[in-house]
Amino acid sequence: MTNDAVAPPEHRDESAEAVRRDDGLLRFPFASADPLRPPGEYARLRAERPVARVALANGHTVWLVTRHAEVRRVLADPRFSREAITRPGAPRLLPVAAGSKSIFVMDPPEHTRLRRLVGRVFTTRQVENLRPRVEELAEQMVSGMVAQGPPADLIAHLAQPLPITVICEMLGVPQRDHLLFREWTDVMLSVSARTSAEVSDAAARLRRYLTALIETKQRHPADDLLTVLITARDEDDSLSTEELLAFGETMLMAGYHATTSEIAHGVLTLTERPGAVRRLVEHRDQLPVAVDELLRYSQAGGGVGPIRIALADMEIGGVPIRAGDAVLPCINSANRDESVFAGAEELDLTRTPNPHLAFGHGIHHCLGAHLGRVELTVALDRLLEHLGEFRVAVPAGELRWTANRAFTRPDTLPLRW
Repeated sequence: MTNDAVAPPEHRDESAEAVRRDDGLLRFPFASADPLRPPGEYARLRAERPVARVALANGHTVWLVTRHAEVRRVLADPRFSREAITRPGAPRLLPVAAGSKSIFVMDPPEHTRLRRLVGRVFTTRQVENLRPRVEELAEQMVSGMVAQGPPADLIAHLAQPLPITVICEMLGVPQRDHLLFREWTDVMLSVSARTSAEVSDAAARLRRYLTALIETKQRHPADDLLTVLITARDEDDSLSTEELLAFGETMLMAGYHATTSEIAHGVLTLTERPGAVRRLVEHRDQLPVAVDELLRYSQAGGGVGPIRIALADMEIGGVPIRAGDAVLPCINSANRDESVFAGAEELDLTRTPNPHLAFGHGIHHCLGAHLGRVELTVALDRLLEHLGEFRVAVPAGELRWTANRAFTRPDTLPLRW
């Protein structure tokens, strides 16, 4: 641990026994007294029951895996199926359509085939070609904050518009329709704040729009990702319309919401530590390493994520898992595993190596990982250059959080500088 490691402020965890059901099972997701910090259950489970049976709000039970080594194994082991969660009655934390063609819920060999076709547009080289445009957009957005003057809302000025604009421009969505995409995906990723009818309606509207957009690109090819995917072929293989639709939906929801939340969490984490902001103002070249530590430290995912179904009997962490059991690898907990990360509860902006699992692991490692790093790095770089030692303009307790979405963030985040 270096001198840049900063201990988090004291906080009180009030969630310990309140989440226990009558049958003794813990309810998941767990609550936390502070959205920036993991629930106390994670540390207790890592120490005492790293593979523990927990109950979801919908009544299903799953095996929650909380230690880094076991989480990595679940993420990489082909005997754990993502596709199986699309079957009727399967336990899930977010709505997943039966028969979904999303790469997010595919198993090999279909996953292998689809990833081979779409992976070519997410290479490091291709993403680096996007960097100048990301820098241009972030420069415009942060300059708008400066022009308005403090306090300025980070969410409205930068954290929301940057990722949704990047994703929409990549797909070839006209600028006038970006707000529609944002509204639809906001509803679709709601965990409990919207009715199932509202979620279904938003999904249907998004699908109709994407269907029309794909048809337009087929008639009039353009210089955008959808056109590339429409024409992508591997020998005689190509993407079906259904696969194109599913991939467009996945990109919008994951690329927009995840990045928006990570920008907000990163900024809040830094502003709790003025010395960290000051250091990065003076050493912006160290941002790439700092960004990986912010990703490790972040709780933006909220523990809501990639349930798998065991396809065979096996053992994890000494616990027997039976075929058909649902298993939830908890990445937020794994990223605080003391056996892997020295001073895991401290933020160390110079931490290397940093084997965090924020982008997953194995065949489902996030295709957009490099793009996400670029957007977060560029956003922080522009903020540090133009705002200097920024800080949150209101007490932390006054921030209102979007607790009912798959990715948590404040509704607004006013900054002063």
